[in-house]
Amino acid sequence: MDNFKKYLGVCLLILGVIFLVVYRCALPHNALLVAGLVLEVAGILAYIFINKKG
Repeated sequence: MDNFKKYLGVCLLILGVIFLVVYRCALPHNALLVAGLVLEVAGILAYIFINKKG
């Protein structure tokens, strides 16, 4: 489980990018845009706080 926690931020970033691509290519709904933004910010923050070295 600790091995997955190390990559949680990156997984959230990739999921956010997927949401933004779907928004751009298929379904232009604002909910996808907001969800992509939230996932991007959460992914960046998770990556910073989980992987910081003491």
